[in-house]
This record gives sequence, C-alpha cells and structure tokens, in this order.
Amino acid sequence: MAQKFGGKYSPGQSQTPEAVDDRRVDAAGARANILFIPGLIVAFTAFGNGPVALALALVAAADLTLAAWFLREGLRAEAAYDARKVARKPAVPRKMLASLLTGAGVAFAAYAGDSGLLGSALYGLVALVLHVAAFGIDPMKDKRVEGVDTFQQDRVARVVEEAEAHLEVMKGQIEVLRDRKLENRVSAFQSAARRMIRTVEEDPRDLTGARKYLGVYLMGARDATVKFVDLAQRKSDPEARASYEALLDDLEQNFAAKTEKLLRDDRSDMDIEIKVLRDRLQREGVSLK
Repeated sequence: MAQKFGGKYSPGQSQTPEAVDDRRVDAAGARANILFIPGLIVAFTAFGNGPVALALALVAAADLTLAAWFLREGLRAEAAYDARKVARKPAVPRKMLASLLTGAGVAFAAYAGDSGLLGSALYGLVALVLHVAAFGIDPMKDKRVEGVDTFQQDRVARVVEEAEAHLEVMKGQIEVLRDRKLENRVSAFQSAARRMIRTVEEDPRDLTGARKYLGVYLMGARDATVKFVDLAQRKSDPEARASYEALLDDLEQNFAAKTEKLLRDDRSDMDIEIKVLRDRLQREGVSLK
C-alpha cells in the first residue's frame, strides 16, 4: 500500500485550504536599515585626523556598511525560511557575517580613535556579541517534513525557491509603476500561486503535478511582467495593460483550478487508503461501527 505523507489531510490538519495573506512586511525593517548610519558617521568624522586614521576609519565605515547590508539580506532570508514548511538553510550565513563585520568595523573605528590594540579588540568583541544577541544567527539546518525522503524534499525546496524568486521579481517590477490597482492585481495572482506552493510543501507528492505551474508558467508570468513594465514606462498603452490584466486573470484561474485538483486528488487517495484499511481490519475480524 502506498505510504501517505503527513499534510493537509493528516489527523489534526484542516481540510479546507486557507487563503494566503500576501501582505508581507519587510523582515529587515528599520532595525536593520538604521545600521547603515554608523558607517556614514565614521566616514564623515574621520577627516582631519591624519592619513592613517582616515584610512582606518574608511575601512571601518566600509565594514559597518557591508555588515548592515548582510544583516538586511540575512533577516529577509530568515523570514522566507520561517514562512516555508520545506526549506533549505541559507547557503551564505549572512547574519553571522554581519556580526563579524560589525565587530571588525567597530575595532577599526576604535583603533583609528587611539583606543590602542587591546582596547580596540575588546570594543570589537563586545560589538560582535551584542550584534549576535540582538539579531541571532542564521538557520543552521534544513526544514523537512517527517516521513518524506531527503531527495524529494530537496526537489521541493529548489522548486519553491525558484517560484518565490519569480514572484519577487514580479512584485518588484510592478512596484516601479506606482499603480496601486496593478499592485493589488499582481498580489492576488501571487496569493493563488503561493496557495499552490503551500499545497506542495504540505505534501511533496503534489510536486509532479504542480512543477510546470511553479516553474514554466511562473517564469512566463515574470517575463510578461518585465515586458509590460518596460512598455508602460515608455508610454501609456491601455491595450497592453488590458492584455496583461487578462493574462493575470487566466493564470490565477488556472492556478486555483490546479490547486483544487491537487487537493481533491489527495482526498481521493485518503479515501482509498481508508477503505483498504477498513477491509483489512474486517478480514482480521475487527468490527468497525
């Protein structure tokens, strides 16, 4: 008998797929963006203290700015990791690199200010520890669904990462036009796509049926968005806009229909397995009421 993986029809799981709320707050936010300021302060206050101090301060400013950038990207990667049921750990530990660069940047800045070698090292160490305490470290292991082999989960993780990348490009491109109606329209399509993504994450067996949608079709939607935005920036073309919106309508309807089919197929599989189990128990003389 085929093995049934844990997922949407497992005990305790809701049988009604929940709508995906596509309104996402930037995981980095002000707490990461504000860390770009110290590097600027160090750079601008270094002039007039001699060439050696200036060079050290500029190195410190570069370290601190790069640390802020790594932290921002690391927080975003961690948020994406947390939002998924199946995910691979970040390939680059951005948050930990940010902590190391922050410590180095503070040490260089302190040394440029005549804190001495030992004092500068202590300042850098304290900054590194505080940075880790404030922001933590990167996820260190892959997220997996129990009962599913590693190969299948790696396939799902790769497809999901590619699908999310296509959706992010669409979002970034359409935001360039500053058209709230279009942004909402793209967001609605993204919700339909992400509902399929969650379906696949909950039961990786659905990947075979959904792979073309999450790969080829999303890539096509991304490319169509890029071309439409490029045209819209050059001139207003109501016909092109209508065609683009019609494409989103068709894609959203097809994604929704395919997701519903995946859900129905899984329910059919479950019903078949229940029937097989009932028959087996009855053959063993177990009465089911």
